[in-house]
Amino acid sequence: MAETPRILLLGKPGCHLCDEAREVIARVSRDLGVAWEERDITMSAEDTRLYWDQIPVTFVDGVQHDFWRVDESRLRQALAG
Repeated sequence: MAETPRILLLGKPGCHLCDEAREVIARVSRDLGVAWEERDITMSAEDTRLYWDQIPVTFVDGVQHDFWRVDESRLRQALAG
């Protein structure tokens, strides 16, 4: 059975802030051994409507955690707690 991702990154293609967020999330998830996934908001009208002006948006355990930028130390704290 696959591990349920604890981190969800919402972004879109061509977004430089999404690229930066992806790097931070990949590093933290690798260090802490947690799964993560990414979802393209342009694939869903609802995601686009809700998150267009906030991307990248990060969720931890289903709760919105950050938007625009991912603070690495805050993300690590959220996953440890």
